Amino acid sequence: MKTADLSGLPPGFIEYLAAEGIEELYPPQAAAVEAGILDGENVVASVPTASGKTLIAQLGMLSAIERGGSGGTSTGRALYIVPLRALASEKKAEFEAFEDFGVSVGVSTGNYESDGEWLADQDIIVATSEKVDSLVRNGARWIDDVDCVVADEVHLIDDSNRGPTLEVTMAKLRQLNPNLQTVALSATVGNAEEMATWLDAELVDTTWRPIDLKKGVHFGNALHLDDGTQRELPVERGQKQTAAIVRDTLDDGGSSLVFVNSRRNAEAAARRLADVIEPTLSPEAREELATVAAEIRSVSDTETSDDLAACVERGGAFHHAGLAPEHRSLVEDAFRDRLLKVVSATPTLAAGVNTPSRRVIVRDWRRYDGTAGGMQPLDVLEVHQMMGRAGRPGRDPYGEAVLLASSHDELDELFDRYVYADPEPVRSKLAAEPALRTHVLATIASGFARTRDELLDFLAETLHASQADDPERLEQVADTVIEYLERNEFVSRDGDDLDATSLGHTVSRLYLDPMSAAEIVDGLDAAEGKPTPLGLYHLVSRTPDMYELYLKSGDREEYTELAYEREPEFLGPMPSEFEDVRFESWLSALKTARMLEDWAEEVDEDRITERYGVGPGDVRGKVDTAEWLLNAAEQLAADLELDVTPAIREAKKRVEYGVSDELLELAGVRGVGRKRARRLYDAGIETRSQLREADKSVVLGALRGREKTAETILENAGRQDYSMDGVSPDGSARPGDSSGEESEGDRSDGETTDDAGQASLGEF
Repeated sequence: MKTADLSGLPPGFIEYLAAEGIEELYPPQAAAVEAGILDGENVVASVPTASGKTLIAQLGMLSAIERGGSGGTSTGRALYIVPLRALASEKKAEFEAFEDFGVSVGVSTGNYESDGEWLADQDIIVATSEKVDSLVRNGARWIDDVDCVVADEVHLIDDSNRGPTLEVTMAKLRQLNPNLQTVALSATVGNAEEMATWLDAELVDTTWRPIDLKKGVHFGNALHLDDGTQRELPVERGQKQTAAIVRDTLDDGGSSLVFVNSRRNAEAAARRLADVIEPTLSPEAREELATVAAEIRSVSDTETSDDLAACVERGGAFHHAGLAPEHRSLVEDAFRDRLLKVVSATPTLAAGVNTPSRRVIVRDWRRYDGTAGGMQPLDVLEVHQMMGRAGRPGRDPYGEAVLLASSHDELDELFDRYVYADPEPVRSKLAAEPALRTHVLATIASGFARTRDELLDFLAETLHASQADDPERLEQVADTVIEYLERNEFVSRDGDDLDATSLGHTVSRLYLDPMSAAEIVDGLDAAEGKPTPLGLYHLVSRTPDMYELYLKSGDREEYTELAYEREPEFLGPMPSEFEDVRFESWLSALKTARMLEDWAEEVDEDRITERYGVGPGDVRGKVDTAEWLLNAAEQLAADLELDVTPAIREAKKRVEYGVSDELLELAGVRGVGRKRARRLYDAGIETRSQLREADKSVVLGALRGREKTAETILENAGRQDYSMDGVSPDGSARPGDSSGEESEGDRSDGETTDDAGQASLGEF
C-alpha cells in the first residue's frame, strides 16, 4: 500500500513521510489501515519491535486530529500514553516534526497534583499512564474531549507495579468518551485476541519484520540458529563467550547490546568488554568518546559516574537504574549514533527506549527473585523484548539475538524455553489489594462510582473482569478495600452509597497510596513539638510509596543502635526488636531517612553513594520521592489543621536543594543549587538580596571563574546589570574545598516544570 494513497490525514504528512523515505507501508501498517485506523476504528497492533508500530499510532492520531473534535472543535485531540518518562521525551521529540504542518505537541509526565490545563491547546499530548491517571483525578476538562488514545507497550498491563494503573486509566478514558478511538501497541503476546476483545478492537497480529531477526544459542565454538544452521564462532583459550561474540560483531561492523541480571554485572561486563573494543577505535572516535565521557563526569561527582566515563572513553558503557537520568540519556544517544560499540544493561533498557543494535546477547536468562528464594528464569516475553532490540532497517542488514549455553543440555533447554517458545499471555494484576486501594479511592473521589454497584460496574469494564475465572474474587477484594478506606476516614458509606471525604479527595488528588496517607496522618498526629527533619524523612520512608534501602549484612546492628539513639525523633512508636518483620522494615526506613538527612546536610554525593551502596540515580530518585511525599504531608497537615506545616516545609526544601537551613534562600535562586550556594555563602554572600548587590569579582571567584554561570545566577537573582565583561575573579573568594569540579549532581537548575515529579512513579 502506497503512502500517497492514504487519505484523511493533515496536509503535509504524506510529504513528511516521503522526505523520511517512506513511500510504501509495511504489511502491519497496511493491515491497520485495512482495519479502519484512518476511520476511527479501535485497533490492537501486536507486532515485533522495529516493525512500524509508531507509524500505526501516528496514522490513528493524525487522522483523528484531521476529522475534528468530538467536542465540536475544529481539530481533534490525541493522547499518547507511554510507560516511561524517558520514552515520553523521545516520542515528543519525534512528533515535534508535525509542528511544520500545524500539529502542536505537548508532553506531561510529573507534577501529579496538576490538572494540566495548559495541555488543552495541544493536538497531541504525550504522557505516562500515571500522569494521565492523575489528570483524570484532578479533573482535567480536556480529557473528556480526547478523540484518540494510543497505549504504547500495552503488554505492560502484565506488570504488577505499573500494569493496574494503565488498565484502570484505559477503562476510565473509554468510559469518559464512548466514541474514543483506542489504539493499543504491543510486542507479540500470547493472547492478543483477548486484548482486542477487551478493547472492542480490530486485531493486527503478525510476526513480520522489515529485516530478518535471527535467533540462536551460542555453545562451544559455534552459533546455533533457529533455522537449523550453525556458524563457527570460536572462543579462544581464556576468553569469555560474550567477549568472543562482541569481537565477532565488531569485525562485521556492528554494535552489541548485552543483557545481564544485575547492576554489578552490567558494570563488570562493560569494563571487560571495553578491553575488546578499545584497540579497534580510530583517533577520531577516541576524541568523540572523550567528549561524551567529559559530559558524563559533569553529571555527578560519584564513583559510578567516573567508572561509566572510563568505560565510555574506551568505546563501551553500562546502563541500569542506578545511573542518573542524564547518564542514561548520554549512553543511549551515543549508542544510537553507533559511537559506543557495546552497552551492557539490565533488562530495564528493553522496555521501550529506542536503542537498536546489530546483535543482542542475552548473557543472563535467570534473575534473583526474593519471593521465590533464588534465581528464576526470565519470562519468554521479557527475553523476546530484549531480542527485539536487534536490527533496525536502514541501520543493519539483519539482526541477531543470541543466548549463551554452557552445556548441550542447556543448549536444548534455551531453544525450547525461549527461541521456539511463544510469549506468555498478558494477565491483569488488578485484583491485588495494594493495586486496588489507590484505584478504588480515585474512582470514588473522581465521581466514576457513587455506589458499590457502580464501582463494581466500573471494575467490570477492566481486563481483569474479562479474564477472571472467579468473578467474585474482584468483588471480595473491592469490599475489603472499601472497608479499609472507610476505617481510615477516606471514604464515607451510607448503605450502598459511597462518597470520598475531604481527606479522601486530598489523598486521591495527591496521587498517594491510601496506606501511605494513613501512615503519614498517624505519624503527624503523634508529633509532639516541632518534628525534626530526620523524623519526617523516616515517616515518609516507611510508606509504601517509598522504596526503602535494603539492610545489608551488618546494617541491622548499626541501625538498631541508631534507632535507640534517635528514638525521640520518630513520629509514632517504634516496634519491638522481637517483631522481626516490622522492626526490620523500621530500620530499612531509618537507613533511607539517614541517607536523606546526609543529602540535606550537604554530604557529597560520592560519599553518599559509597556509604549506602547506591548509584547516583538511586539518590536522585529517593530525594525526588521524599520531596513529593513531604509536599503531600504538608497538604495533609494543612487539611487536618495540624501545627507542623512549617517544619514539614523546611524539611522538604532542605531535601529538595540538599542544603542546611542557612542556605535555603540562596539555593532557591535558579541556577545555584547545593554546592554553589555553599561557595557563595562561604564568600560572605548569604541571601538573595546580598547576591543582587555583591561585588561581581567575589561572585565570580566563588563560582570558580565561570562567567556564564555567574551571569545566569545574577540575572535569576534579579540583578539588572549581570554582565561579567571585564570582571576578574577575586582569588580570596575562590573556594578551597576538595570536592572536585562542579557537576549537575549539584541539582543546580532549580527549575520547576510540569516534569518535576517524584522519580519512583515518574520513571513509569
